[in-house]
Amino acid sequence: MGLLFPAALAALFALVVPLVIHIARKSEQRPTDFAALRWLRQKPKPRSRLRFDEWPLLLARMALLALAALWLAQPILFGAADRSPYVAVVPGVQFDAAAFGDSRLRWIAPGFPAINAPLPAGPLPIASLIRQIDAELPAGTPLTIVTPSIIDGADADRLRLSRKVTWRITGGNMADADVKLAPPPGLSVRVDADHREALRYIRAAALAWQPAGREADIDMASIDAPLPDRRRILVWLAGGTLPDGVLRRVEEGGTVLAASDARLPDGRPALPVWRDELGVPMAEALPIGKGRLLHFTRALTPAQIPILADADFPVQLRALLAPLAPPARVAAADYAPLTGGRSYDQPPQSLRPWLALLIALGLLVERWMATRRSRGVAP
Repeated sequence: MGLLFPAALAALFALVVPLVIHIARKSEQRPTDFAALRWLRQKPKPRSRLRFDEWPLLLARMALLALAALWLAQPILFGAADRSPYVAVVPGVQFDAAAFGDSRLRWIAPGFPAINAPLPAGPLPIASLIRQIDAELPAGTPLTIVTPSIIDGADADRLRLSRKVTWRITGGNMADADVKLAPPPGLSVRVDADHREALRYIRAAALAWQPAGREADIDMASIDAPLPDRRRILVWLAGGTLPDGVLRRVEEGGTVLAASDARLPDGRPALPVWRDELGVPMAEALPIGKGRLLHFTRALTPAQIPILADADFPVQLRALLAPLAPPARVAAADYAPLTGGRSYDQPPQSLRPWLALLIALGLLVERWMATRRSRGVAP
């Protein structure tokens, strides 16, 4: 146990109030003179002594004040969380709930509803939810995860939890997500006379991105033509210093792919983002503002970049211009959690609700005892 505000225990000094009241209170008995009493010899009065009348009522009132002071100090209890076995079930699996006995069964869904509760619709971030379960369970709580053979909702990092998990793979399938490939990027090419030969490789890649019979989404113009909408990818096939309009386009969130002889801004480190089979960079990236400035490190000729003549060139160019999202579907056997993850301290349990209940009961008892005393009924 602990106290969040121990200074509030100073309120215990209020315990002297009912004590002083009981001591200082005068007797409610009034003497009544009878005629026959005058013939009796007057006896000496006994010495006054300290008396505690109605001491059960006194103790009840002092207990109420003590509980109130303890409530103000905000008592808490550490380690009171439930440590019974926890079974987390991926929606869509086939399993027998009776096989888990008295374990807590919860769906792996936002809020972790009970196994008999309806599930929310839509895709679920299974990996993030499993990490949340591990962080919220007390250390030492047995955790079992029931999953189908294929998991939708995984992320790029393999699960690493703070405890050893019983990973049970059963039948069933998660609801199929409506997975659609992103549309191929639209290209706008600005080219000068010295780079027209390289234009055909860019145009062939854009045509390969489209279904059969559909034209390539590409527009071509000279370098002095107006720049296109920022949502389109600009391919700048020209040498020399990049115009201010092109750089401003990148800063505002656009993507520009420049030729190898284009002069890039000085003092900005470039990161290789495309390498050949030997590991030599073919393209680099410079983050500028909200966008990306890409540029080839070699001239767009088969002699310099042999992949231009390969059928894989359109695929790799598309991955460079519009990176694919990391896969979210993975085999459950390959995604079993590892140990060694970080553990988190569990929040303590507040005891104030229980104290409030005791105070309420104490008030009822105190009122009952005070009523009986006022009616002259002995406690």
